[in-house]
Amino acid sequence: MTYLYQKNNRYYAQVPGQMEALAEEELKSLGAVNCKVDYRGVYFEADKSVLYRINYQSRLISRVLAPLISFSCHTPSALIKSASEIEWEKFFGVDKTFAITASVNKSTITNSLYAAQALKDGIADYFRDKFGKRPNVNVSNPDVRFNLHIEKNFAIVSLDTSGDSLHKRGYRLLAGEAPMQETLAAAIIKISNWDGENQLWDCMCGSGTILCEAVMSYCRIPAQYLRKNFGFFYLPDFEKELWKKIKSEADGLMRPLPKGLIRGSDVSQRVIVTARENLSRIPYTENVEIFGQPFQHIKSFENGTLITNPPYGIRLGKIEDVQLLYKELGDFLKNSCKGTSAFIYMGDISLRKHIGLRTSKRIPLVNGNLEGVLVNIESYEGSKKRKYRDNEKNDFLDA
Repeated sequence: MTYLYQKNNRYYAQVPGQMEALAEEELKSLGAVNCKVDYRGVYFEADKSVLYRINYQSRLISRVLAPLISFSCHTPSALIKSASEIEWEKFFGVDKTFAITASVNKSTITNSLYAAQALKDGIADYFRDKFGKRPNVNVSNPDVRFNLHIEKNFAIVSLDTSGDSLHKRGYRLLAGEAPMQETLAAAIIKISNWDGENQLWDCMCGSGTILCEAVMSYCRIPAQYLRKNFGFFYLPDFEKELWKKIKSEADGLMRPLPKGLIRGSDVSQRVIVTARENLSRIPYTENVEIFGQPFQHIKSFENGTLITNPPYGIRLGKIEDVQLLYKELGDFLKNSCKGTSAFIYMGDISLRKHIGLRTSKRIPLVNGNLEGVLVNIESYEGSKKRKYRDNEKNDFLDA
């Protein structure tokens, strides 16, 4: 049987909210063609090598779906019947586990869990009829994932070529309160245009997600460098040697990190320990300088790039304390950060006014289910940009 993705080489990339245009640009840079932006996603065409490369290297997308079949779907029985048209044993055997994610929109089937259950029953019936037994479902950590989308009574069944969501890099085994999603941190670094020509500092680094993504970006470490399993391994036309070649090419572009180019700090010693733990799982991070100190105690940070995600309501307690923190950050940027570009992600948009400085950019970005905003503040006094050197004078001066 020939499946839809094999006929047209067309796939669908799921994308975090407000990042569709950035994801389209990234997909094109990795070799995708004929891209079309959709809400929370991008359709694109790719050959096998590009599909493997996108899954391995993309920093911004969540998943890549390979459509298998499409059909008219008004009832659960239509799902069960259509499931029998797929040769499921070509994707996985009875000794493997599987999971189904489903979404429904404007259809007679209104419950996504019910839709997923119907497709699961169809898969189970197929295996029982052919092999006398069925594979088990594992919702949290399956061997292979399938996706069901029903819109206006038209269904598409896809294999998830990513497996686990691509925001899971594998370095963050520990997280602080309300952690920033890895794809969002990568997007902010992309938006900042930071390229290693000056020093990057996260002055409220928490568990270190921004620092980790900055290292991976500068050092050209593939986003899924630590991942062992991908969903595309289970495609019937998977080419193992081609995958090894794509991985080897990407890994060969990695480069070391100059000492002191990336720095992090936080007032909490506990989260500093967590950040160090997370960083330790990524190559070259021994040269990241991280220390427990509030930004208010730093004398100056000049001619650099500051990227941070300050605490907000659900991470700090009293709103007055949060507002004061933002005011102090604004004062620090104004008085101690000449020539610095600051990019501040705010989970609570109302806090922007408490910084008290003019913003040159305001970009809505979603962090999981939280709708926040990224603001850019420029301190133009001083040199706008300078080449970073390992042996240059330390920008951080203790008060």
